[in-house]
Amino acid sequence: MAAGKLNEQATGVFIIAATPFTDEGALDLASVDSLTDFYLGCGVTGFTLLGMMGEAHKLSSEESITVVKRVVNRAQDRQVIVGVSHSGLENVRLLAHEAMSAGAAGVMVAPAPGLKGDEGVYNYFAQVFKELGPHIPVVYQDYPQTTGVYLAPSVFEKLVDDFPQLVMLKHEDCPGLAKLTRVREGEKKPGRRRVSILVGNGGLYLPQELRRGADGAMTGFAWPEMLVEVCALAAAGKHDEAEDVFDLYLPLVRHEQQIGMGLALRKEVLFRRGAIRSPRQRAPGSALGPADRAELDSLIARLDRRLAAAGRSQKLAAE
Repeated sequence: MAAGKLNEQATGVFIIAATPFTDEGALDLASVDSLTDFYLGCGVTGFTLLGMMGEAHKLSSEESITVVKRVVNRAQDRQVIVGVSHSGLENVRLLAHEAMSAGAAGVMVAPAPGLKGDEGVYNYFAQVFKELGPHIPVVYQDYPQTTGVYLAPSVFEKLVDDFPQLVMLKHEDCPGLAKLTRVREGEKKPGRRRVSILVGNGGLYLPQELRRGADGAMTGFAWPEMLVEVCALAAAGKHDEAEDVFDLYLPLVRHEQQIGMGLALRKEVLFRRGAIRSPRQRAPGSALGPADRAELDSLIARLDRRLAAAGRSQKLAAE
């Protein structure tokens, strides 16, 4: 079982886990197990389930809790965060309490699409915290590219001041480096808590975000061991070395960021690496064509060559 509740000291890589399905579209619990083991083997700090890239909206409530229990029971000592965003606050409350009862360390909530203005954002999360209660740690998922809701640093600071259960910012505004700096500067005010900041966007800006004060990554890049190594190097103050490692994988990080195709590419790599038994998404979902697979072949072969030229083990590349 994953140990302890999430708090402001969280660091490292909380991998956004894919949700495996069979070729027929059924939930593949055997692949949930093998994928969990794969992520553990890559050295992740924790797991984030039912995120936007985890196809959470395609799962029934029963399937969602089944996935949570399955990963929690296999995650050893790693913490598990569960995405519970929903248009209805009662559904947020129910899933959050079920997830925590199943052993989750905390929950992640995105603002409801369509919220207007700073007051709307603050009031919505005030309602969320009231529904959940003070004992459930919460991650604010800031992803305006999808929700259409902008989080002003001043609003986040007020939420941190007013609600102790808010312990982490999942930061993936884009461009968002200035916002990250603003939040970290604001935390220097007397009496303000410093919360954990983990970053997303596939890791595309990870080295710069770590230099600006991020504590790690919460994303699902299909080579998690790169994320782990880059975050560890940065935590040790070795930012130039972290940049060098990141650069080896940058073409694939970039390639995975294609809108509408990113999850298909990610699942294809996880399939090739033996982590899941099928790259299938549950309908509706995108699929790779012959040209897409050929491009991926070429990029993986380039990664093999770059790793070899750098004197690094090629076991990090896909099979």
